[in-house]
Amino acid sequence: MAPRRTVAKPEVKLQISIDGRAVSLDSNGSGTVHEVAPGLYSVLYGGRSYEVRIVHNDGQWRATVGDRSFALDIQDPRDSAKRPGATVGHLHQDIKAPMPGKVIRLLVREGDEVNAGQGIAVVEAMKMQNELKALRAGRVLRVAVKDGDTVGAGDALVTLE
Repeated sequence: MAPRRTVAKPEVKLQISIDGRAVSLDSNGSGTVHEVAPGLYSVLYGGRSYEVRIVHNDGQWRATVGDRSFALDIQDPRDSAKRPGATVGHLHQDIKAPMPGKVIRLLVREGDEVNAGQGIAVVEAMKMQNELKALRAGRVLRVAVKDGDTVGAGDALVTLE
């Protein structure tokens, strides 16, 4: 029988606001959140346990705790371009390797102007070549790799402004 492997759970950090006061719930012991069933969560905070139901109706997320209901504003830091007041045009875009591989060909140089959907680099991973494309028009600010470099998943290859 093969030894059992321990699979690490991804770290999740939630920042919530209670009566205008910021509270963190994370794996460091300040509080925990466990999904009991779809849309039903058990929250342990401050030595107390809470049952929280999350529902999405008419484009609005709501949390119900006991007989109280609260509107939710869910923000993911990966979606910063979607927040009010921010646009993709105001942010730098890193073109990142989707998985470990080898840079086969760079299609741009620093200073080049690129269009949305234009190829930026070709990365070979698992014997397949993937062309990475710009999500928006812009100028190449930085090229961090060269042809033949080995890259890891998430490594920034090119930065657009």
